[in-house]
Amino acid sequence: MSKSIRFALFGAAVLMLASCKNMQVKEEYFVVNPDPLEAHGGEVNYTVTGTFPAKSFVKKVVCTAIPELRWEGGSVKGEPVTLQGEKVQGNNQTISWKEGGSFTYKGNFKYQPEMAESELVVTFEATKKGKPVEIAPVHLAYGVVATSELYSETAKGANTSGSKDAFQRIIKQAQDANIMFVIQQANVRSSETNSDAVKALKEAMKNYAADTKNYAIENVEVSAYASPDGGVKLNDKLAAQREKNAAQYVKGEVKKAKADAAIESKYTAQDWEGFQELVQKSNLQDKDLILRVLSMYNDPEKRETEIKNLSAVYKDLASDILPQLRRARLTLNYQIIGRSDEEIQEAYKSDASVLSVEELLYAATLTEDKAQKKDIYTTASKNYPNDYRAFNNLGEIAFQELDLATAETNFKKALSLKASAPEVNTNMGLLCLAQGKAADAQTYFAKGGQSKENNEALGNMYIAQGQYERALSALKGSNTNGEALAMIMTKDYAGAKKVLAAVKNADANTAYLAAVVAANTNDAAAVAQNLKKAVSMDASMKAKAQKDYVFKKYQDALNAL
Repeated sequence: MSKSIRFALFGAAVLMLASCKNMQVKEEYFVVNPDPLEAHGGEVNYTVTGTFPAKSFVKKVVCTAIPELRWEGGSVKGEPVTLQGEKVQGNNQTISWKEGGSFTYKGNFKYQPEMAESELVVTFEATKKGKPVEIAPVHLAYGVVATSELYSETAKGANTSGSKDAFQRIIKQAQDANIMFVIQQANVRSSETNSDAVKALKEAMKNYAADTKNYAIENVEVSAYASPDGGVKLNDKLAAQREKNAAQYVKGEVKKAKADAAIESKYTAQDWEGFQELVQKSNLQDKDLILRVLSMYNDPEKRETEIKNLSAVYKDLASDILPQLRRARLTLNYQIIGRSDEEIQEAYKSDASVLSVEELLYAATLTEDKAQKKDIYTTASKNYPNDYRAFNNLGEIAFQELDLATAETNFKKALSLKASAPEVNTNMGLLCLAQGKAADAQTYFAKGGQSKENNEALGNMYIAQGQYERALSALKGSNTNGEALAMIMTKDYAGAKKVLAAVKNADANTAYLAAVVAANTNDAAAVAQNLKKAVSMDASMKAKAQKDYVFKKYQDALNAL
């Protein structure tokens, strides 16, 4: 119990101690704030202000007040507080006999659910001249309003984070091959057209053209080049001729393959970009010197002159680098066409083993039936046991169905396969909140920052921590039970009522929160209506409401449940 309450209780004790001088003890001497007590962030905080009238605190009395919160079957005590009369030698707070005195004390208890139906009292241990003085316990307040603790329920209705598939029905691909040219020549040699790379490209083009169900050829690109030696004028003419000849060759091959493909061609007169890339990748002794020349000069003729001046290096360039730049690059651009939605669904029914993990995960998005989704994810988890995503999505479904044990099993399995997965960490954080483990939730949310739903999930944790304004910011616009609860905790009852009316999948907790809003706005009819609705959706809400101090003055509504 908090120190404030102890002080307050002590004050009560002192007043009751009055056997000594006809002292009268009255409850109105003490003010407890809040009354009833409230739970915030897992703590029941309170402030007690006590005022001792003149000639109420006996001069030679020492009194230790012990605050205690009592409920059926249990109690918890706070730290003791000691006051003394003005003729007592000691280091405790002294209360004047003639003038009386006041004090303010703040303290807290760690919240327990049983505290909802409780009484805050103060007990006393008092002496006068070393002899015990008997003082009866003094009542300070009844009950603890624990609306904030509903975070564990609102977390169950929060938006979870699913693992996405990477399925693409159309996948763009490209296949390259080079036709190399002799220095200062542009003719396409048969030795080049019969290279392994060119033959593989022609074969692929032929196969893709014949299989239009699974492939679609977009085009064939021809990019011709000349090496950056020999002068700009000569290289421009040479590169243009190489483009023309290579494109003509490709045109014939496209026709042979019976492919419906456009041919797009271009040329680069002096391939300085390719030259620089090859030099950077090379083991040339003076490659840094060559690269420095390229950075110092932009004019192609000046570059060529300066590099040729490096006579020792230029010999290596001429034999190792420049020949690789005399080429025409052929690029076959095509698409791989995957199964249609109907084909995926049919394959799942007939033989799911033929589907990739991406196709299976995608298949689950083609139905709104949770049973079917669960079946598909179960199949995916069996066929691809090392992929965490199916386990996370199974856990997500179980969580939404309030099967927390199954959800936990699947989330933990997913994390064992990929501990850094943000969406799984977000879901584990929500699970911890639903289990009332806010401290554990914080650890998971810290790792779930990249998931879209993590910020909203954090909002529920902020409620658990008593950071209501921060919770409102995180939950803004989510139209969830959590957002409504954050508004209730900031006393924005009109806003909470509006949000609750907009909750997409309203449940028993939605109705229960609506009853809490009604209780805080003195709307007895709405309290009865919403509690009845909550109980009709979840019978356990009846016992919950009967113990909830916020409904204490609505006994008629409680009796009607």
